[in-house]
Amino acid sequence: MTDRSDQQAISGAASLIRALEESGVDTVFGIPGGAILPAYDPLLDSTRLRHILVRHEQGAGHAATGYAQATGKVGVCMATSGPGATNLVTPIADAHMDSVPLVAITGQVSSTHIGTDAFQEADIVGITLPITKHSFLVSHPDEIARTVAEAFHIASTGRPGPVLIDVTKDALQATTDFSWPVEMDLPGYRPVSKPHAKQVREAARMLTEAKRPVLYIGGGVLKARASTELRVLAELTEAPVVTTLMARGAFPDSHPLHLGMPGMHGTVAAVTALQKADLIVALGTRFDDRVTGKLSSFAPNAKIVHADIDPAEISKNRVADVPIVGDCREVIADLVVAVQAEHAAGRRGDYAGWWEQLNGWRGTYPLGYDLPKDGSLAPQQVIEHLGRIAGPETIFAAGVGQHQMWASQFISYENPYTWLNSGGAGTMGYAVPAAMGAKVGKPNSTVWAIDGDGCFQMTNQELATCAINDIPIKVAVINNGSLGMVRQWQTLFYGKRYSNTDLHSRRIPDFVKLAEAYGCVGLRCEDPADLDKTIEKAMSIDDAPVVVDFVVHRDAMVWPMVPSGVSNDEILAAQDVRPDFGDGEE
Repeated sequence: MTDRSDQQAISGAASLIRALEESGVDTVFGIPGGAILPAYDPLLDSTRLRHILVRHEQGAGHAATGYAQATGKVGVCMATSGPGATNLVTPIADAHMDSVPLVAITGQVSSTHIGTDAFQEADIVGITLPITKHSFLVSHPDEIARTVAEAFHIASTGRPGPVLIDVTKDALQATTDFSWPVEMDLPGYRPVSKPHAKQVREAARMLTEAKRPVLYIGGGVLKARASTELRVLAELTEAPVVTTLMARGAFPDSHPLHLGMPGMHGTVAAVTALQKADLIVALGTRFDDRVTGKLSSFAPNAKIVHADIDPAEISKNRVADVPIVGDCREVIADLVVAVQAEHAAGRRGDYAGWWEQLNGWRGTYPLGYDLPKDGSLAPQQVIEHLGRIAGPETIFAAGVGQHQMWASQFISYENPYTWLNSGGAGTMGYAVPAAMGAKVGKPNSTVWAIDGDGCFQMTNQELATCAINDIPIKVAVINNGSLGMVRQWQTLFYGKRYSNTDLHSRRIPDFVKLAEAYGCVGLRCEDPADLDKTIEKAMSIDDAPVVVDFVVHRDAMVWPMVPSGVSNDEILAAQDVRPDFGDGEE
């Protein structure tokens, strides 16, 4: 980096913009306002930063997250004080749950006004304290550049996560001497990346001695850029692989060692493999409740090897027999060497009987769905065809609910960083702005947002941002006229008492007209005979955002399913509970 210590005094605001440039930032998503306004003046002169003016701060945060998830770089969003900052709370919480490297910059009222209930004052550092990896309140211009450097270092190293920089307006307006690089002062921050060799050797020994091992892969493998190493380990050991919702794409779906996704709506083979395993090698995952089901009954006979960059995750939910703290890429690489040593010494795992069982479950309980009797579109059918036509290089960003689960099940993910979703927080409204951010970060990739009609109505104002800024994302609205996942639970557990889940979105709004009003191309598909040509039409449009309203059957359900709070042993497959595919309800 260039040493700029000889620069003349500049404003704190200019120092902020210069520090972002020197940190390698190329895109900022944000909205100006009073307290952050000083930063927007030097931003206008920057030739290295692209600022994208969003329509809502939540959109800025999710766009920064989608950018980060697609590119592996730190996403950046910016907002003013008070409501501008609080509108970032949801995307910050989302990034925290999914370990996304994010730097959120907020303006704050002048330091002399803090604590006086000044106009648009909010203690955003205090508000976000539980949902950030670290937070800074900067009230002196000399601290701005160093704080930016520290924020990016913290956000992107160790377990990635969101960092908040709250800068007072008077600090932005005052003058400072800018220099770069800066000397960071983080005495208590020392993430461990290199695993302990003894623990790795013990894990390798257990792998070769196990009869029913499972490689349980979480999003940490993607964060560590370790997909290649994972494939080497899997093929070396020939152990089955399951990839969580946050790890889809870390291991190719088409690979014969892959059993699919575990969890509440995972494949029967993946869920049952974990339950019956005698050894689980958990890599970059946190034994989330959606995977374990009733924790006390999860994998009762399995020994646990748990590797994670964050020592706080190890033994948090399930006690590890072999704890390994380290970066997943280094852990897996070392584990490969250790397993090779075991093989060289004549010790090799024999999983033939285990694979006979696994293939039996895989063959008996494949993922599938029924077509509606009334000839309408099945939502799974739409998503399956979309995945096939768009192809494995396409990036998919999903909202939250039934369409999210179907997108994780019926699209084949062959490559890492092609599946973006809100896994931990389950944030409705994530898909459209996240797809926007991904498209900005990967402009040569096709990016589809797969959204429900409920999620879509929370953040679809960012279609205007896409149209104005030439960000041609494509949006598939899976329109069942309902809050589908909530309706599914009402069907199964509340006696079909559909309280407040009918959105009436088959009529209001008209999504095609809405898309056109936002400067996008609007399409609609209701007939299965038109499905492929509608998707192909959307795929052929590259110079504008496209929204496709897929009007689907209302009563489709997500299967398999482990009801909340019960053991994974009680997983229900589609053939166990057949949904009613009558004429549906409007």
